[in-house]
Amino acid sequence: MDLPQLLTLAVLALVDSTSFGTLLIPLWFMLAPGRVRPGRVLVFLGTVAGFYWVLGVALATGLLTVAGDLGQWLSTTTGTRVQVAVGVLLLATGILMPTRKNGDGGGTTSRRVHRWRDRAMGVDGQRGGTGALVGLAVAAAAIEAASMIPYLAGIGIVTSAPVGAAERALVLAGYCVVMVLPALLLLGLRLGLGRRLEPVLRRVAAWMERTSGETVAWVLAIVGLLILSNAGDAGLPGWMPFG
Repeated sequence: MDLPQLLTLAVLALVDSTSFGTLLIPLWFMLAPGRVRPGRVLVFLGTVAGFYWVLGVALATGLLTVAGDLGQWLSTTTGTRVQVAVGVLLLATGILMPTRKNGDGGGTTSRRVHRWRDRAMGVDGQRGGTGALVGLAVAAAAIEAASMIPYLAGIGIVTSAPVGAAERALVLAGYCVVMVLPALLLLGLRLGLGRRLEPVLRRVAAWMERTSGETVAWVLAIVGLLILSNAGDAGLPGWMPFG
């Protein structure tokens, strides 16, 4: 794979890193009462990354089986026009979609996840089993799988590259590592700085809870731009409606 494709995948992975499962829940873990338990945070992030990797490999294999040489089709005029249409649609949706702040801040769902978090982390004398932790990670990843537009775009880029199955799996593994990297960096800072970092983490978590709609809009707009950029690499004529 060439450098522009890898950079695009890195950007998509960083967009994915700001989701509910890859950042907000780990932030809640870091803010749980009592001492931070890095091992459990690592189990959670490892489960999320592993879930996405297995799903990505499965989808990539399926895409190759069904679509054949997807890369060659995307480089044709028709394929490029389809990319342009999808990119414009996502960009326009991200810019124009109405967003509103939910005063409930997640309401029942947020409280339920907090209770699950306390059980998984062993807060207030509760038995924190690894099963509850892995279950929360799988549930969060599965819920987000329905709207994983950045990851689907990344899988499309990987399947269109002239690489073998092993290289494809390795690139997807790298994608998943980058996807959980911000949470890992915050965990390292939390362990190093202790409670001095808690106010910052609380503000970030509260902001993510309040601005979930805005986050979706930004994700759609960014993915739209990346798809348009990938289409532009095919050449200017493919961008034109009657090129």
